[in-house]
This record gives sequence, structure tokens and C-alpha cells, in this order.
Amino acid sequence: MNKLYRLFAAAMLCGVLSSGGAARAADITGAGATFPALAYEKWAAIFKTSNFSLTYQAIGSGAGIKQITTRIVDFGASDVPMSADELSGQGLFQFPTLIGGIVPVVNVAGVAPGQIKLSGEVLADIFLGKITQWNDPRIAADNKDVKLPGQPIVVVYRADESGTAAVFTSYLAQISPEWKRNVGAGKSVRWPVGVGGQGNEGASSYVRRLQGSIGFVEYATVMQNAMTHVQLKNRDGQFVSPSGPSLKAAAAFASWDAAKGFGTSLVDQPGKESWPITTATFVLLHNVQTSPERGRSVLSFFNRAYTDGAQIASELGYVPLPENVVNMVRAAWKTEVKDSAGNSLWQ
Repeated sequence: MNKLYRLFAAAMLCGVLSSGGAARAADITGAGATFPALAYEKWAAIFKTSNFSLTYQAIGSGAGIKQITTRIVDFGASDVPMSADELSGQGLFQFPTLIGGIVPVVNVAGVAPGQIKLSGEVLADIFLGKITQWNDPRIAADNKDVKLPGQPIVVVYRADESGTAAVFTSYLAQISPEWKRNVGAGKSVRWPVGVGGQGNEGASSYVRRLQGSIGFVEYATVMQNAMTHVQLKNRDGQFVSPSGPSLKAAAAFASWDAAKGFGTSLVDQPGKESWPITTATFVLLHNVQTSPERGRSVLSFFNRAYTDGAQIASELGYVPLPENVVNMVRAAWKTEVKDSAGNSLWQ
């Protein structure tokens, strides 16, 4: 999804008033994860005005982190939270904006959305290249009511440095000792087999075009493009489909206040209804803002999104943050984001 979104947000957002009266909000820029791009675009369209603009470049989490650490943009976006040490070392603050899911999707003749069931172990062995045919006995064992073709499996992965890939490989590493040992988890790994698509758009395009393919994309992309998702066996041994309720069920177990920067993992959570590859997406900005106006504008945009954008996020396939988490985030803004004189930017 390597393209710029020209986004517009509300003029006179709270927090952009100077001591001398109303000031024009600063134009702001962001870059990073493809995961939240649909929501950011829709949020800004709702708040549209000619008095304020936000440009977001969906270039992948790794590139977004690089751009915020070098101050190319006003905020970065990543699906993988940075650690407390990483945040401190770069002088960054991190907060979550949305919850979503990473979903395996397929293009198999005669197979409808949600018809194929896969366990995590089988999914890992497909991406390891150990299971190469759709009618393999291990796939067939969980799909006795599905007519599986004798068709080669084409694995599709993310070729860029991707937070989506990091969450997906983190799940495989938790489920499969062989995956953990030989491949590992990260925004960029050495994929054993398959073809790589650049960005979420490239990967989803490959899956839609290549017969017999399997890949992974965000749940919002599945909804927007009517892609054929699979059911996954979760930690409680239940096969579940991705949905708002299954993502919310997984997020219910999160301990948001347990780590600096709200960096909790939602992967492989317990619960009969939980979707096993659930994640939050995060915004990164500098603790000390060289431009207080732009810093306030970033916070004001996401504050407005929390309050007025929750329903739109739900319709797109995301889960809004629980109210208690939003309140924790707003409280953290007051202490973590300051101007060069040490004054809080959020009142």
C-alpha cells in the first residue's frame, strides 16, 4: 500500500489553542504500518476541513519506525510495540490506537470464506514448506466436509519490513518449535518458501491472483476486499473465524498497564471465542516535541478519533480500544509528551 493518503482532520481540535488565542493547527505527517491506514483515512474524512491536514504514508512498520526516529515525520506507526529500552533509547513515547487481527487468506477453487479449518501447527508447516498440497492428509483431517483439490499450495508472504509479518511470525513461533528454531519472529525474516508481496496491497493482490495460494493480511483488508479467510484453532482448541467479537474476546485478556508504552501482546490469548492472531497497532512520537503545534495536533487528532471514530473503526473491521485504556492513554499524554521547556502539551 505504498501511496500517500491526503487526510484532513477537524480545525480547532482541542489542545491547539495558544495562550494568545486561537492558532491555526499545524499540518502533520505520519508514516508506517499498513494495518491502521484504512481507519486513519476514514477518521480524517469524517473530520474533514480545509483548516488542517494530515498526510499518512503506509510504508510498513519498519520504515515508519525509521522515519520517526530520524524526525522525518511527526508520528510513526507500528503493529509491533517497541520495548521500554528501545523507547527510552530513542526518546519516544508509544500508545495504542486500535485492535485488529491478522488473518490467513486463501485462493482455493470451490472453497468459500471460513470453510477451511487450520490448526496453528498445520499453518506453520504450510509456511515451512512441509505441507505442499491442499489435499494433504493433515489438512483433510480437520476438513472432512470440504472437497479439497489436489492442488499445489503457493505461499505468499510480506516482502517488506512489516509489523503484520512480525505478529504473524510471532504466532507461528509460539505454536511451532521448528518455526521458532529455524525462522523466528520479526518484521523481516528469511521465509522458507513462497513469493513475497510488497506491502499489504501487494501481498493481498498475489493471493487474489494466484490459484492455490495462501497468505496473511489484516482483517480490515479481508472485509474490504471480500477475501476468503480460514478458520483457526485457538488456544482453547476451538475453530473460530475472525470477527469483531473474536478480536474483542482476545483483547479482553490484555494487561495494558503492565509495560511501558502499553506494549502488550494479544497473540494466542485464552478464551473459547478468541481469535489467535490478534494485535494492537501503535503510534510513536517523540517525548520532546520540537514543534509544539504539530505535537498537539497529533494528540488532538487521535483524541478526536477515540471519541468520534469508534463506530467507523468497528465497521471497517477493527475493535476500538476499551474506554479504560483510552483514559490511561490520555493520562500518559500529560506526563510523556512535552515541549523543549518541559511543559506538557496535553491539558
